[in-house]
Parts: sequence; structure tokens; C-alpha cells
Amino acid sequence: MEFCWGPRIEADGTRFRLWAPDCEDVQLEIAGADSRTMTAAGDGWREVVVSAPPGTQYRFRVGDTLVPDPASRAQNGEFSIVTDPTRHVWRNADWRGRPWEETVLYELHPGLMGGFRGIGERLPDLRDLGITAVELMPIADFPGARNWGYDGVLPFAPDERYGSPDELKQMIDTAHGLGLMVFLDVVYNHFGPDGNYLPSYAKRFFRGDRHTPWGDAIDFRRPQVRRFFIENALYWTRQFRVDGLRLDAVHAIDDDGFLRELARAVHDDVLDGRHVHLIMENENNDAALLERDFDAQWNDDFHHALHVLLTGERAGYYADYADDPIQKLARVLREGFVYQGQHSRNVGRPRGTPSGHLPPTSFVAFLQNHDHTGNRALGERLSVLANPQALKAATALLLLCPQIPLIFMGEEAGAREPFLYFCDHGDDDLADAVREGRRAEFAKFPEFADAQTRARIPDPNARETYEQSRPRFDDPDAAAWRTLYTALLALRHRQIVPRLKGAKAEQAEAVGEKAVPASWRMGDSARLTLAMNLADAPVRAQLPNDTPVWGEAGKDGIPARTTLCWIERP
Repeated sequence: MEFCWGPRIEADGTRFRLWAPDCEDVQLEIAGADSRTMTAAGDGWREVVVSAPPGTQYRFRVGDTLVPDPASRAQNGEFSIVTDPTRHVWRNADWRGRPWEETVLYELHPGLMGGFRGIGERLPDLRDLGITAVELMPIADFPGARNWGYDGVLPFAPDERYGSPDELKQMIDTAHGLGLMVFLDVVYNHFGPDGNYLPSYAKRFFRGDRHTPWGDAIDFRRPQVRRFFIENALYWTRQFRVDGLRLDAVHAIDDDGFLRELARAVHDDVLDGRHVHLIMENENNDAALLERDFDAQWNDDFHHALHVLLTGERAGYYADYADDPIQKLARVLREGFVYQGQHSRNVGRPRGTPSGHLPPTSFVAFLQNHDHTGNRALGERLSVLANPQALKAATALLLLCPQIPLIFMGEEAGAREPFLYFCDHGDDDLADAVREGRRAEFAKFPEFADAQTRARIPDPNARETYEQSRPRFDDPDAAAWRTLYTALLALRHRQIVPRLKGAKAEQAEAVGEKAVPASWRMGDSARLTLAMNLADAPVRAQLPNDTPVWGEAGKDGIPARTTLCWIERP
């Protein structure tokens, strides 16, 4: 696929293109040079070819408004920058990625980890821990100095605060040399509230008859719009050689046809047996998208059920899991989703489709991530919410379960620093609207409704909120946590990963209020059994007679606050 969006260096100059169907007068402005009129190229496109080598700064004038290139490859304030996609010489050009079953994800915020260079410096430690894939929260350019990334407005441009495009390539190259995959979180369901100029010259990019929490929905019925996002996906997998994409909140896209088209384009573009993986976040729990098009979905059901068991919290979206959470966790381990068509109080309608036929690797499991930690009023981690021994038992379940595990930055060190929602909107009215909007969005949680707690919620726009969210990795118990993670992941890679392909759940049934044994028939016909008990007392259960490969079994069943693991070979 040849790209339509963004500048393209050709033999006779650089071709600049802009889809501006609502504007007749479009000018290309190059820093330090006269403006050039862009001519009509059909279907709302405007283009012009001029001499503009890599490093050239440019922008467009549409009518009376100066705008960046929405497909800018790099951004310096108000100017987009022409880049050379061939300048970085790949040292690990023969890297082909890793099979999906080997994936252990580590989600991180690029800014809090020191940008692309800082991430690169941390990669050897992550490799030694047992991580096989780092997942970057969105890097799309955004106004201001700090952001979660989900308010990006230029999806092709790595935010300059994290580093240059070549520094990103260098980090990815380093990861590949260490045997690590790199995944990128991408946002195709909305643009941020500040710095999005598309409505001023391409109103047809959006549709006024459908709305999302962020405004008018993107109109995926239009081929130019579909092409914009498909080209973005291919841009990262081709030019940056990323090993996978995580699509944010695809339920807000509301166009499964587009999602399938994007998945086909990515898979068809992969050459030489290279592994490229696609993950999605999907509140709809739509199993059909996991049957062929996507490798896996972030499994909120796993998180929510375990969170209720660990903390006792029952408000907000946890209300759907408050009744008999151990039975819900058992269903997660047995069938993937809890909600497979049942009515959800949280969304006010039936949610999900049957998922028991899917392999366990179709689900990404986690105890924490940016959403469910950062969307708390005070951003507390489980390290300060849960009993430490119970949390260690839940961690063992996560890392030994056949679902694909995700670790949120700092978990492996028992980090106690909060992870808060932060942004940097220069417009005071917008900053106020963001504060109030978050309080309204999470009003079902008592801490957002309680006046005293609301007064303590850190200001998302304050730099201190950002700095408070930086994990320090130096908790007094950090070494013990790291030892636990290293041992569990070594066991996973040695005993579980080689057997994952073809694995199927056999059974999982609750025993008591906080205990569940579960078993899977693995691809080599071995049986994996996990038995977790988060209660304060032992729980009777029928367990394998063999000595577990993890933990010490009790005489009568599962000891308190313990997870046990057996692998019975055929």
C-alpha cells in the first residue's frame, strides 16, 4: 500500500498532500520560504511538489487558519517536519519477532520512564526479569508538556518530549537486539480536545449523528478516513518495525468492518514470516473479533473480579463483580469472559458474546494497568490497597495462568507511588472542563462523590501530579518483589510457554469465598493446575497428588493466601 497521507520524498521533490474537502484555498507554508498554492487532486485532496529535504519545517494555511499536517511525521511546536524514513540503519534487521504465546507484556508511560532513551537504558533489566514485550502508552504528539497520551492529535508524530523518530527507532532496535518485542498503544477512536484542526477543513472526518465521550464520532464510512488510520498502523509496523499494536477502546469505533480491514492490511503487509500482533481494548467483549482478526483483548473481567477479591471494593464498574466474585473469576479462568451476553449494570445493557471456544491466549490478563490505577481518585496501587501475601498469590495466578500476562510499570518492584491522571492544558477553561469531566465520568465511585475526598484529588493539570506518578523502584521490599517476579516468569517460560499453543481450559470451580482451583489441558497434553486461595484460612479442595512446581500444598487443600501450580505430564 502506497501512503496517501503525509509528505512523500520523490525524485523531483517532496509531495505534500492534505485532505481538505471543506476548503478551496489551501497553501503550503515552508519556514523561511514563500507559500505555495496546493492544487486540487480529486476527492477533496490538495497537493503540491516542492524541494523540501528532510528537516524542512512546514505547515498548511487553510483559509485564514494555520494548521499542522494531521499526518506529520515529526512536530516542532506549530511546525511539522519532513523526516527521512531511511536514515536509521537497523542493526537487527533480521529480527522476526516472537510467537504470541511467548508474550509477557510490560506497560509503561514513556515520559515517566525518561523518554525513548530512558526506556532503552531500562530494557536489559526488563529482559532479565522475564519480560518479552514492552508496551508503550500512546506516543502521538499532543499539546503541552505531559499527557497520558490518549489526548494525542497527530497520530504519526512521536511526541518530541519523548524523543525524535530516530531515537524511537534506536530504542526499538535495542529491544530487538535483546530479544524483546515492542508494542505501541494507538488511539483510533478520537482526537484530543486541544490542537485538533481537522474539523476546520475536513468536517466529514467526523459524523454529527453519533457521539462518543470525547465528542462527535470519527466517520469510518469514508475511505479517506479509513485510509488515514490503516496507514498509521502500517507506518508503525513498517518504518518503526514495532511488533504489535494495542487498539484503544474499539467499542467507540463502532465499525467492526473497519477493524477487520485494518487487521487484514497489517497481516497482509507482514513479510518473511515476521510476527506482528494485534491487541484491542473492547468493552463489548466481542469474541468474533478474536476468532481470526486480533490476537487478544485486554481482559477487564480478569482484573475486576480479582480486584474485588483483593480489596472488597464494590462501587463503580466493580458493582458488576461484587456478587460472588470468586465464581466470576472461575468463569474467567474457564471461559475467558465473565460477561457473555448477561446484563451489565455498569453499561446498562447486555454485554459480551460466548467466549469459551477461544484459546486462553486470546485474553490479556492483568492486576493493574494505567486505566484502573489512574482512574482512581487518588491513583492508589494494589501495593497499598491489598494484603501483601494475598497480592503475591494473585501475582502468581497472573504470571502462571495460560492467559497472556501484562505487568504495569513498577509492579515488579512493589512500587507504592500512585499513578494519577495527568495532563497539561494551557487553556484554563479546558483544564477546568477536564477536572469536572473526570469527576462526572467516575461519579459512581464514592471517592469522586465525597466532598472531602474530592478536595484531595490531585489537579490533573499540575506538574506535581505528573511527578508523583513516577515509580521510584526503590521500595524497601523491591528486591523481594523482583525475586518473586523473576522466579515466576522463569517458571512460566520454562514449563508453561512451550505448552501454550493448543491449550484449552478444562475446569475451574470456586471452593469457598476466595479460592479457586483451575486446570487446562496444554498443547502437549500435559495438565496445568493452578489453585489460588486469597482467604485468611486454608480451604479444602481436591488437588493433584504430585508435588507442585510452585508453592507448598497443605495437608487438607490450599493454604491461606497462596497459589499453587502443578504440571502433570501425559
